Amino acid sequence: MRNLKMVGGRIGWAVILLFCSAGILPGQENLGRGRVTGTVVDEAGIPVSDAQVLAENLQSATKLTGMTDKKGRFAIAGFGTGPWRITASKAEYTSASIEMEVRQLRANPPVNLTLKKASGLSAPMSDDASQKDFDQANQLLASGKFAEAAVLFENLLSKHPEIYSVHLNAGLCYLKLEDLEKAKAQFQTVLDRISRTDGSYENEIVAGKAFVGLGEVAARSGDLPSAKDYFDRALKLAPEDEITAYNVAEILFSAQKVEEAIGYYEMALRIKKGWSKPVFKLGLAHLNRGDYDKALEYLARFIEMDPDNPSVPQARDMITAIKGIKG
Repeated sequence: MRNLKMVGGRIGWAVILLFCSAGILPGQENLGRGRVTGTVVDEAGIPVSDAQVLAENLQSATKLTGMTDKKGRFAIAGFGTGPWRITASKAEYTSASIEMEVRQLRANPPVNLTLKKASGLSAPMSDDASQKDFDQANQLLASGKFAEAAVLFENLLSKHPEIYSVHLNAGLCYLKLEDLEKAKAQFQTVLDRISRTDGSYENEIVAGKAFVGLGEVAARSGDLPSAKDYFDRALKLAPEDEITAYNVAEILFSAQKVEEAIGYYEMALRIKKGWSKPVFKLGLAHLNRGDYDKALEYLARFIEMDPDNPSVPQARDMITAIKGIKG
């Protein structure tokens, strides 16, 4: 970092992008001794039993799974230190998730997730056999067996094409399998089936998930303008979704639209106060635009907020380099 080149008063893009390229980091194992516990309830606060809980490491392809007991409680062990997304799902409900930094050497805060009853055409299966197949397909999806899960979801669609959750989960399988055309078809089918009046969707939660899916498809296809448009639509339907706001920021940052990216990182932080991930990215974004004072402010804030984060050494190196530039 001592030989940074200046371009028009700013640090050169080629150098900074070594630090701040957005998107999914290369796959790596991230298992350890960390443990996460929590509860899953419905909107009335009633425990949801037999809900599937999926933990996905945000810096690798590592996944851990669990199930809730009769009191809606779950406990999953084996976490490595770092950022994870915890998602709870069950038939008849729309899934819920949260992102958190997991630690191995100290207790992690309990996770409390609320599942909302699915409405409209996303009603539960009408027969026990289909419900059993749906549960099995979701278990395969949660364990990363996407091809096998996709077969079961397709079989269910032949019997229950009216159920949104089957289309959404089938789309997710195809997304994971990089079959983007099939994934897009499933997400678009959901939107086509939801009745609209005055531009509003009957089931905004489900429509928001479909738009997020289409955004993922567009992003993986390299169509960043369309991806941003889809994510923006999802945010309009679910303005308190910090993950979608963060995803929009990542897309904009990848496209070097730094000013716009900053706005969405700030949105994610407003929705979820105390989330260190967008704070770190705000430091990088301000560094890219040449605002060294703001970069120092956010990088220092990131270190203070999350001193055990694996990116802290990187943040410290950048602070040292910036101070050297400023003299």
